[in-house]
Amino acid sequence: MTVNRPTLRSALALAALLACGAAASAKTLVYCAEGSPENFTPALNTTGTSFDAAKPVYDHLTQFARGTTQVEPGLAESWTVSPDSKVFTFKLRHGVKFHSGVNGFTPTRDFNADDVVWSFERQWKPDHPYAKVSGGKYDYFADMGLKDDLVSIEKLDPYTVRLTLKKPNVTMLANLAMDFAAIHSAEYADFLAKGNRKEQFDQIPVGTGPFQFVAYQKDAVIRYKANPAYWGEKAKVDSLVFAITTDPTARYSKLKAGECHVSAYPRPADLPEMQKDAALKVISMPGLNIGYWAFNVQKPPLDKKEVRQALTMAIDKAAILKDVYMGAGTAAVNFIPPTMAAFNGAVKDYPYDPAKAKALLAKAGVKTPLDIDLWYMPVQRPYNPNAKRMAEMMQADLAKVGVNAKLVTYEWGEYRKRLQQGEPMTALFGWNGDNGDPDNFFFLHGCDAARPGGNNISKWCDKAYDAKLTQARTLTDAKARTKLYQEMQVMEHDAQPDDKIAHSVVFEVLRKEVVGYKQSPFNTHQFNGVELK
Repeated sequence: MTVNRPTLRSALALAALLACGAAASAKTLVYCAEGSPENFTPALNTTGTSFDAAKPVYDHLTQFARGTTQVEPGLAESWTVSPDSKVFTFKLRHGVKFHSGVNGFTPTRDFNADDVVWSFERQWKPDHPYAKVSGGKYDYFADMGLKDDLVSIEKLDPYTVRLTLKKPNVTMLANLAMDFAAIHSAEYADFLAKGNRKEQFDQIPVGTGPFQFVAYQKDAVIRYKANPAYWGEKAKVDSLVFAITTDPTARYSKLKAGECHVSAYPRPADLPEMQKDAALKVISMPGLNIGYWAFNVQKPPLDKKEVRQALTMAIDKAAILKDVYMGAGTAAVNFIPPTMAAFNGAVKDYPYDPAKAKALLAKAGVKTPLDIDLWYMPVQRPYNPNAKRMAEMMQADLAKVGVNAKLVTYEWGEYRKRLQQGEPMTALFGWNGDNGDPDNFFFLHGCDAARPGGNNISKWCDKAYDAKLTQARTLTDAKARTKLYQEMQVMEHDAQPDDKIAHSVVFEVLRKEVVGYKQSPFNTHQFNGVELK
């Protein structure tokens, strides 16, 4: 990335402070983050690590009430939706200030409709001046169908914006509260373009959020300061620091030493000790997530559903839940977790049955030994606390039915990109819901997301399934939508494009002095409204 020298000096100075434990002062809140962001523009990303790093900086037209799935006004203070759910008209909030002094930029105006139009057209229009900056891949926007479904995003006046779709979409207000829909400063973009510094736009962010970006040193630290002009729930600390600490044991040590106040992704094995520590608070909630093993249906013999079903039956899921999740997970049957109203409890999981797995492989004409690859994530995720251990257990199970699995991994960003391009035969992956609507899970099996670079890792595209996905977005009747989603779960089960392994319980650990923190159902981490006592 490119940073100016004062910014880099600030980052290094802060890293030194952290090393001395000095960052745990009364006015500085320190979050032990598990990884480094790819950049600070959510539209370019699909991982929670990158979303978390951008969250303090940006706002959205709509937002989720902190700690809930409830949609509430954000930069749009009100809206109207046409009866056919195709036209959304937003009345924007007046007097909202962009951050000042970041990267030499001082805004000359408040947030307005130009910023909204700019932010969405960057993802939508190939001729947008920033469309190809930082690689120009907007996976969420494309995978959710907006690239094709959007008719227009119009400025009706300085504080009114109208968004028009080709097809009805009752999920739209929740979608716009998601990270990819963050609103940027069009004026900051112009400022950088005039200085021939467009590449800095996604690395040195300017937003309207509760915290302002100060400095970033990759794999070490991100520093923010409170935005006193914030329009919403303000920061209650002077500074926010992300102490990037990839190892869970090191995060635990920093918590105990007071060098971090909040940490996610604890090792399940450490939880009993953490719960006994009077200086710590362990909080948890059922995860809105799914950990799964994807089968690339474009790669023979995985193009045959019998082979995918056989591989599923070769895996001892109960052993994985015991050894990897250590009681902090439940066996997954469907893609959506059972806490969601659309969950189809009539669908039955495939049994662990090595003998039947062998028979199915033979029936499909597969000669053993069969060589496959099995990719696993190099990092902890909310849906998988130890992917390497899981892959090793699966490798041993598969060997018992004549399948030789070669274990493969890459650096996290590279891993995700290669998966989305369809490179592996099979891969461990997962998803944490980020808008509370079932559509947010089912679109991962949609045909839009099966394109190269899309989030449909199995590349499974079933036109009948896709038609139900599209139809569900048009229905305001919850029962009618649920019926479609339950039918889709049966279709997923029969085709088995992936083995649904587990829904995890999500744990986070805080120091006792942290007050006002709310755990998010989306497994994001939000720090406005949080203070230290």
